[in-house]
Amino acid sequence: MRQRGERQIIVLADGGFDLLEAKTAVGVIRYGIDRVVAVVDQTHAGKHASDVVGIGTDIPIVPTVGDALAIAPTSNTLLLGTAPRGGILPASWRAQIVQAMRAGLDVINGLHAFLNDDDELAPIAAECGVTIWDARRAPDSHRVADTRAHALPATVVLTVGSDCNVGKMSTALEIDAMLRRRGRTSVFVPTGQTGIMIAGWGVSIDEVISDFTAGASEDLVMEAAKTASTSSDIILVEGQGSLVHPGYSGVTLSLIHGSAPDALILCHQSSRTQIRRYTLPIPSLSDLVALHRAVTAPVKAAPVIAISLNTFGMSEEDAQAAVGRATAETGLPATDPVRYGPGVLADAIEAFSRARAAS
Repeated sequence: MRQRGERQIIVLADGGFDLLEAKTAVGVIRYGIDRVVAVVDQTHAGKHASDVVGIGTDIPIVPTVGDALAIAPTSNTLLLGTAPRGGILPASWRAQIVQAMRAGLDVINGLHAFLNDDDELAPIAAECGVTIWDARRAPDSHRVADTRAHALPATVVLTVGSDCNVGKMSTALEIDAMLRRRGRTSVFVPTGQTGIMIAGWGVSIDEVISDFTAGASEDLVMEAAKTASTSSDIILVEGQGSLVHPGYSGVTLSLIHGSAPDALILCHQSSRTQIRRYTLPIPSLSDLVALHRAVTAPVKAAPVIAISLNTFGMSEEDAQAAVGRATAETGLPATDPVRYGPGVLADAIEAFSRARAAS
């Protein structure tokens, strides 16, 4: 597998290239160090990525892998860029993946379905001399959490959400970059396939057996603590799922207990009122703040110290109003870190870290 920084990526997102379904593609385009040269999606062919997801003005969308190879012959990597429900490989993608491998492209796969275990695709990869990276594959070793992360000197901050796909990873990455610019030692801890692809390390927590998810979360934080080792350092843990999500709450609770955060940043998409793909209403921000306070209290209390909003698609007036309402409702600092920068959130973390060190 080619190293980070050496990849020329074609993103395969056929039938699902949008801001929610193509979380992996959008994350790699926005935060990855490798160049994305084309997106494959018949639905939006002829446009550019920025026309659909707001970033990637120089990234064309084409209907097939063959078209992508024609306009970007130096491509060397195919990234499967969407996260279909259940993580199953769409049958229509198989021929496109085979074409890419026969053209010499490595494959980065973030699905739950592992291509290295696929009876058709794995032999073709070997025949073509290309590598498949199943980014979600969990480590072979397992461990139950034992509270080792509860007393670290560094301040551990976990992003939590009102729902899935509301900006937990983006929030952590934006804050991490800001803290680094300020001269702070900060470590981003990837806990999902997209974060792993961006940072080059981590564990996809949702692929770990449930008894060991908290242990895997703890291991990741302990690894980060090798770099962020003093009371002025920050460890930013990428959140997953939501405590109020009927399908994915388990991984959220495991991250809370395993990573043992000192503080939480609550993430929310301002225009969303229901849990995605369900008809359940999203609780109010103040109720979510109280819920997280109650859930963390018995094991290790961790207050919500700021609100991170995703205002994509909203007008400037509506976005500013949403930020104002979030602060008025919760009494906490709030912002959209992508639209307005993460300074407000970074300020909240630094203030909390100073108070924690002084206590």
